[in-house]
Amino acid sequence: PSASPSKTPSKSAAPSTSKKPAATPSEKSKAPTASKAPEKSTAPASRAPAPPKTSSAPPPSKKPSPSPTDASARTEVLALVNQERAKVGCSPLSTSAPLTSLAQNFSEDMAARGFFDHTDPDGDTPWDRAAQAGVQGLGAENIARGQADAQAVMEGWMNSEGHRANILNCDYKTIGIGVHEGSGGPWWVQNFGF
Repeated sequence: PSASPSKTPSKSAAPSTSKKPAATPSEKSKAPTASKAPEKSTAPASRAPAPPKTSSAPPPSKKPSPSPTDASARTEVLALVNQERAKVGCSPLSTSAPLTSLAQNFSEDMAARGFFDHTDPDGDTPWDRAAQAGVQGLGAENIARGQADAQAVMEGWMNSEGHRANILNCDYKTIGIGVHEGSGGPWWVQNFGF
C-alpha cells in the first residue's frame, strides 16, 4: 500500500476499495492505500516538498542492529528500486538513515500490534510518525506484507499503480526501507524523501 495526502489534511487514512494485499508475486498488489484526505483514496501516500521545519522532538532512539537477513533484503529492495527508476530516467535513490529508522520501526510496529495500514491504531499517519521522530522531508510511504523476498514485494509494488508511482517519482531522492520477519509477515515499508 502507499499513502498520499491531498489538499485537506485529515487524521484518518482508510483502505481503498481494492482487495486485500497479494501474498503471491503472480497477483497484482491489491493492498490498501492511505491518504491524508478525508475520504477513501486509491492514491499512494505522497506529498509535495515542504519547507524544512524545526523540531523540538528528540532524535530517534538507537535500535539494535538489524539481522543480516533484514539488511540483505533492504539492500536488494534498494537495488531493484533503482533498476526500475533507471528504466524511466530517474536518478537512483540513496539510503537515508532517518527514513530507514522510520520504516524499520513501522514494520516492527505493524507486526507487534497486528495491523496493516498507513494509519496506526493511535491514529498517526506516516507524516505524524515522521514529525514525532524528528524526520523531515517524507514524501511517500509504501507498505506490504506476506511477500517472501525482495523480488516478490517489488513485483507486487510495481504491479500496483500507486506504489509504482511512488517508486518512479523522480522528485524523490532518498529512501528508507524497513523489513520485519514477524508473524504474518514479512512486513515491508518504503519511505521516500525529497
